Formats: sequence, C-alpha cells, structure tokens
Amino acid sequence: AAAQMAGMTGQPLVADLSAHEISITTGFEGAELLLFGATEGEGDVIVVVRGPAGSATVRRKSRVLGIWINTASMRFAEVPSFYRVASSRPLEQITTQGMRQRLQIGIGSVRAVPPAGAAAADVAAFRAGLTRARVRADLWQEQPSPVAFLGPKLFRTRISFPPNVPTGIYNVEVFLVKDGREIGAQTAPMRVKKTGIGARIYGLAHRYPALYGLAAVAIAVLAGWTASAAFRRA
Repeated sequence: AAAQMAGMTGQPLVADLSAHEISITTGFEGAELLLFGATEGEGDVIVVVRGPAGSATVRRKSRVLGIWINTASMRFAEVPSFYRVASSRPLEQITTQGMRQRLQIGIGSVRAVPPAGAAAADVAAFRAGLTRARVRADLWQEQPSPVAFLGPKLFRTRISFPPNVPTGIYNVEVFLVKDGREIGAQTAPMRVKKTGIGARIYGLAHRYPALYGLAAVAIAVLAGWTASAAFRRA
C-alpha cells in the first residue's frame, strides 16, 4: 500500500499504481497504467511521471553552400528521458510559476541544465529544440492529461507509455494542491525493463560490445551469402 511521503504536513494523500513494473518484450506496442487514490479534504491533484535522467545534445542545422549541415550544438545535463503530467484542473489555475519551477510541473519547467556560461538567448533556443524533439518522439507530454475525481475524495488518471519508452527506474509523484501550494505529496518508484530474448541481446551488447559487434557482422555476412546463394540457384 502507498504511504504518505515523509516530511509533508497538512491533509493526507494516498495513491498507488495498477502496476509498478512494465516489461518490454518482442513486439511491445506500449502500455498504460492506472493511477488511483484518495484525499481527505478539498484540493486539486497533480501527477508527474519522470524517467531516468541523462544528458541530451541538441544540434542546430544551417544551410551552407546549399547543403544543410550541423553548425552548432548544446549539451544539456540532468534531462529526464520521459515526462508525463496530469492534473484535475489547468496548471495555471491551481499553481504558481514558482511552484511549477520548484517541483518541475509542466513541460516548461522540466529540468535541463545548460552548460555553464551559455548565453540566455542560446539556451532558450536550444531548450525549445530539445522540447520539440522529445514531444515529437512522444517521450515528453506537452498538454497535461486529466485527473478525474470520482466523488469528493477518490481520483484516478491513466499514464500512457509509448513503444519507445526508455528502460530504467521512474519516479511517480502525486501532489495535493490548494490555494497555490502543495498540502500533501507522495512519491513512488516504478520500473521499465526489457525481458525475453530482447533483454538478453541488449545485455550482451552492453556487457561484451566487441563480441556483440563481431557476432552482428558475422550474422550479416552469413545472411548476405545465403541470399546470394539462393539467387544463384533460382
């Protein structure tokens, strides 16, 4: 059972997921989890889901002598690989800008640390490019999903995960908000992992990259030779 997050005071909030693990197998086409919970007292509910953080490089293309080439780039740190948000009402109506930035609520507040000394205008432009790329890949969510209340206390929302969802440990945070501040919060981890033959191949590629590369080349050569022999006999 879920427990109230340590250190929070005020009205309690309890929530849980329909599952705490997603297994990616061959032919995986995405998944959907149900988050449900209850509050004691009035307030709005916000749900934030973040995937494992890492670095991300954004490149800018320019036309040089009629050819589009990469002419500039910026590398951001601590970028979540996956981001989803859901709320019972529009974020602007129930939160302040400071609260959104502090808790990374809303796509404009997702953490992405630029290199030290980068010009603010360049950071803004490359940050916009990062956001567009992640939204286009369905890894970041631009508009919040709805959180539905089933009566005065019970609530639920659905969290969708695309086929290209990254593996790793995810953090699911649920906030109870009233008068522009959080009065209750809870966090729970979940995991996305590869299983089956795909997981074994993935593990082999990372543990023994040289051996995996040689095997891949050998398989490609064998496949080409087999196809060539079949055509010669035809």
